[in-house]
Amino acid sequence: MATTQQRIVPRYAHTAGRTSLAYSWDGKYLITVGSNEVIRKFTVASEDEPVTIDDALGRNVAVAASDESFITCSEGGTISLFSMATDTLKQLLVRCTLSARDIALSPDGDWVAVASDETVVKVVNVEDNHKIMNLRSQSQSVKHVSFHPTGNYLAVSCVDGVIYIYSLSTEEPELVKKVDGIIKAMDAESEACSKVAWHPDGRAFAAQTPTRDIIVVDRAKWETHKTFASGHAGDITDFSWSPNGAFLASAGTDGKLVIWETEEQTIVAKYDYRHIVSLAWHPKHNVISFTTSRGELYTLPNAVPDDRAFRLKLTTRAAPLLNDSGPSMVLENRSKPPPSRQRAASVDSLDDILGGMDDGLEDFIIDDDGAGYVEPNRNGKRSSEHLDTITTHGSKRPAYGMTMWSPEIHEPFQPGSTPWKGKRRYLCLNLIGFVWTVDQDTHHTVTVEFYDRDSYRDFHLPDPYLYDKACLNETGTLFSCQPRDENPAMIFYRPHETWATRVDWRTSLPKGEEIVSIALSESYIVVCTSKAYVRVFTLFGVPFRVYRQKHMPFVACASWRDYIFVMGNGAVGADGKTQLTYSIENVKRDEALQCSDVVALPPDGEARNVFFSSDGDPVIYDSEGVLLVLVHWRQPGQAKWVPLLDTRTLDRLASGRKEESYWPVAVAQDKFHCIILKGGEKHPYFPRPLLSEFDFKIPLSTTSTPPTDSSTSSKTDTLEETYVRESILLTLQEDFAAHATTDAEDRMEMSKRVNAIDKTLLQLLGLECQSEDYGPKALEICGLFRQRRTLELAIKVAVRFNQGVLAEKIGELRDRMEVEE
Repeated sequence: MATTQQRIVPRYAHTAGRTSLAYSWDGKYLITVGSNEVIRKFTVASEDEPVTIDDALGRNVAVAASDESFITCSEGGTISLFSMATDTLKQLLVRCTLSARDIALSPDGDWVAVASDETVVKVVNVEDNHKIMNLRSQSQSVKHVSFHPTGNYLAVSCVDGVIYIYSLSTEEPELVKKVDGIIKAMDAESEACSKVAWHPDGRAFAAQTPTRDIIVVDRAKWETHKTFASGHAGDITDFSWSPNGAFLASAGTDGKLVIWETEEQTIVAKYDYRHIVSLAWHPKHNVISFTTSRGELYTLPNAVPDDRAFRLKLTTRAAPLLNDSGPSMVLENRSKPPPSRQRAASVDSLDDILGGMDDGLEDFIIDDDGAGYVEPNRNGKRSSEHLDTITTHGSKRPAYGMTMWSPEIHEPFQPGSTPWKGKRRYLCLNLIGFVWTVDQDTHHTVTVEFYDRDSYRDFHLPDPYLYDKACLNETGTLFSCQPRDENPAMIFYRPHETWATRVDWRTSLPKGEEIVSIALSESYIVVCTSKAYVRVFTLFGVPFRVYRQKHMPFVACASWRDYIFVMGNGAVGADGKTQLTYSIENVKRDEALQCSDVVALPPDGEARNVFFSSDGDPVIYDSEGVLLVLVHWRQPGQAKWVPLLDTRTLDRLASGRKEESYWPVAVAQDKFHCIILKGGEKHPYFPRPLLSEFDFKIPLSTTSTPPTDSSTSSKTDTLEETYVRESILLTLQEDFAAHATTDAEDRMEMSKRVNAIDKTLLQLLGLECQSEDYGPKALEICGLFRQRRTLELAIKVAVRFNQGVLAEKIGELRDRMEVEE
């Protein structure tokens, strides 16, 4: 089934990290918890800002809610009860000695079960926290807990891959079943989910198998039944039945949100949303909300397609069991215990659990090609070997339930643009100005504003084409839109001024092509499409070049003068994620300078923005807040990424009191220009934020010393950073001078930088001469001078500090350099 992605504006509830959510039973409120030690209470279907509760005792990892209250659990092991009416902390219910991992609230709201890194599960009474039931049969720590719809059973999922089922209908909890071989063993901090999700009719539960399928287990006979198979190519991070059990929603690390129809276990909708870690159905409406590991909250309306949504309004549906003829186990009176069991609690192996699978699974697996999928054992029954790792040989087709693995890719983005928020978004933000659009339902309106209004005139235009990308520079503004109805994708260019009468133009792309990224320079327009084509136009619409990029899908592109920089997804790395590659070409000369080289990203890192600096050097800003420039990029095979600034080491963050991030805008005049984002914000919003600028600072030391510190160590660190930074900037200038025509001003700037480098080294030499253990390092510093005449000054420095031997060594170095010249 083709995947879709509704355009949803995320709400930034928390900072990046584990995030969880829960609806109140009446569906009026949505509670989220995350890594920034606050709780957010959203009013459903309201655009108002959420209530922020600062009483969270640590970083919360899970939340459960009723109509009257909500309960949170933290990594510190505290379980806290809050009032839904007053949004205040009512009491600390219980504290675990180790980190808490999950909580579950009983259907009557009276009890809360706590999973933690301890082996004991605590079940605490909400009204009287002195009443605690301890479940002790586990041998390993617990990852998930889940109440049965009647509240009389509790499922406990342990990190060793064992599920424990307890009966809570008696005063002393009783172990009913130990289910082994369904879920896989996993770390407690893993994003993958090993929980049990009870079906609303109470007769079965669902759990994720090691093959990334969701299997249904009958509660009466503890037999495995039908399977929701082949929906995900990565581990499932969360799944949940709809309130009446007619549908199942699941999310995975493959970036897919899948909606299943329960009765036939078929996929009715699939959406592209990445990094989902927690999801929940609205109790009354066709809506699913989910949170991501980025701290984002999404609410997906009309999650179930319209032609099937009526099933959500039906009464509780039957669990998907084989040969289903039994009644539902859901009881109108939830306090009524289930029928008493005729035998004592037992601990069974997987072979015992699978004892009743023979007849049912024969309907699923048919040996229609003689490949040997179904082999009877000596008793005429199929063995349980199908649950082991599946290996195919020769021409055999994959066995039932086997899913195809696909790598994690880098998602495309348009440099300088932001996502929708409140029907507004920026299409472009740079030092020239900004382009923003407003969704008017039937059409959009686009506004272009400039910082220099003496040179440029702002303009405003209606947008029936629904432009979704834009570029802005000194020459003009470029827009693009995607195919819609029968209309193909299109680009529109409007120059700021021209001597001719016709000032703008537009052109369409071939049908079937979508626009992934666009770029605009002083000379060319670049369009990267979904068909892996790079299309280059002149500024007034003449098609100049078209070629297919080697690596796709595209991620982003940028351009400067005659050069274009294109990023795409390359080969799969050892971590299962595609490498981010780039190519640089001079389109005027039709010359490739760098071809399919790798962008230097940190582990699990992403590129947040890419652009050319004002001096014409490619720059990227990564997800860890590091700004990198590409050095020697004009020489094939010599390019390397060099860090210019790590924003995490800025002095303004040294106190740890500020929570802010930075939206990259440009690199110009040897400064990083950006927008400061406060709190958990990820993108700039309206009104237009102010630009800030920071000096480059090469990350050389892990310590941050205030500028007022006059210690020798601090001065040395500062001078060493200055030397490395100035050397990098000089290298960039020398690369430019070697491949372009320079004027007197350019040569003067290079001369000043050479003098600055030697001056910095002289100051370092002076500090070294003052140290008690000076020696080879001082002479080594002298070997780094860019100018031979600086050695004369170095000799004077050594003499001044009474370092006669060093002065002689420097003199010998000067003489050798004269001979070599």
